[in-house]
Amino acid sequence: MDSLKQQKTHSGGIIRRWITNNFCVVLGILLIAVVSVALSIHEYYYDTVRSTLEYRAYSNSVNSFFGQYTESSDLQFEQRALEYIENFSEKNLMEVWVIDKSGNVLASTSGFSVDDTQLRDYEEALSSESRSASWIGRNINGEKIMAITVLLPADSSGRSGALRYIASLQDIDAQFYVVLFYLFAAAAVAMLLVAFSGAFFIRSIVNPVKEINEKAKILAKGDYSAKIEKYSDSDEIGELCHTFNEMAQAMGESDRMKNDFISTVSHELRTPLTAIKGWGETIQNADPETVKTGVDIILSETQRLNTMVEDLLDFSKMENGRLSLKLRRVDGFAELEETALVFSERASREGIDFRYEIPAEQVAMLLADPVRLQQIFVNVIDNAFKYSDKQDALVTVNASVSRGYFKVVVSDNGCGISKEDLPHVKEKFYKANISVKGSGIGLAVCDELVRLHNGSLNLYSEPEIGTTVEILLPLAARKQEGK
Repeated sequence: MDSLKQQKTHSGGIIRRWITNNFCVVLGILLIAVVSVALSIHEYYYDTVRSTLEYRAYSNSVNSFFGQYTESSDLQFEQRALEYIENFSEKNLMEVWVIDKSGNVLASTSGFSVDDTQLRDYEEALSSESRSASWIGRNINGEKIMAITVLLPADSSGRSGALRYIASLQDIDAQFYVVLFYLFAAAAVAMLLVAFSGAFFIRSIVNPVKEINEKAKILAKGDYSAKIEKYSDSDEIGELCHTFNEMAQAMGESDRMKNDFISTVSHELRTPLTAIKGWGETIQNADPETVKTGVDIILSETQRLNTMVEDLLDFSKMENGRLSLKLRRVDGFAELEETALVFSERASREGIDFRYEIPAEQVAMLLADPVRLQQIFVNVIDNAFKYSDKQDALVTVNASVSRGYFKVVVSDNGCGISKEDLPHVKEKFYKANISVKGSGIGLAVCDELVRLHNGSLNLYSEPEIGTTVEILLPLAARKQEGK
């Protein structure tokens, strides 16, 4: 139940976040922009109408035209009003009413009698210090208008007529609504583009991520054959898919090498243990010669077991970063010669032509761990012995000092290593030839030990010709921090 709920929670999570964090934000910004632009345009249109009305209403010519009739009779004022209406030149833009001193409309540019009780701007102008007022609303016919009323000069009794300028807002509003429609249409198109591009972008992310998630679940169950469909390598998703495939392949190879390692180590442990057990039973009631042979074999197999266990312990330390050195000044030539003497006896027993050239009077002072140094030499020479399985097997060891380095070269004429295997032979668990005894970690440990000595271990090999291992250790190497 929890798994299903979690799956539903994850499903569409990126899409929901995109809608919340991206789409809704863009939609909000567009709405704010559209409303702001619409309000600005609306205000601009109305301000234009207001400015036109005010320009006419506050014109000096108006006061000049009616000023001399301030104290005249109502009849004379009416005649002057009709004359003003008759000569008004902007009848196509606005309507003008002339209001007498009693608040009645005397004349209008429309030519029709006026029966309108909604003179709010006139009433407001009567009480205004500016002697003018404006009003926006609807007349008795339901038409939306803007009106500005300006009082004329007052007579001696304080009464005054007025001029009311009226402009219809119907066409202005209609034009504004057209503009508003286009604004919202543009916003809708913009949102469609955002949604389309966002949907394409989301699909390019969500689909690969879903597949990665599914393949990761398969990988978690131990099936390392899981592969992701190839996506474009030109973006981060493509690189992620490519990296996932490489990781799955590497994990599969690591798992295979681990299984091979376990199988190999089990076999390698079983062989000497079987020999030790068998010879232990044999020498219980055997003659002295057989006892001596058995004891030699038991000691040899015990040493083999000890070496294997030491490699495993060193490998464990190496994996945990705890492989350390106890450095002191030692002679590289002396340590190598001591190791070579041990292998000379083994070479005689196994019929291997073992040749080593170590300068007798030369000294190569190193700052090194003598135990680890011999471990390196033993592992490398032992590998040369194991891979020299021919009847005319030849193993050579040469040592010299060159350009501030102690150089050791170990060569054999064994089976060699293929070009495909050569880059991997220093990796853990890797064995180029599974028919040869060994755990597959000795060379990896050696490479790490050489690196801890600030040196390098290099391999050169040709199939069916042989292998050469080159060890370079710096003279008077400095002790690494933390070692």
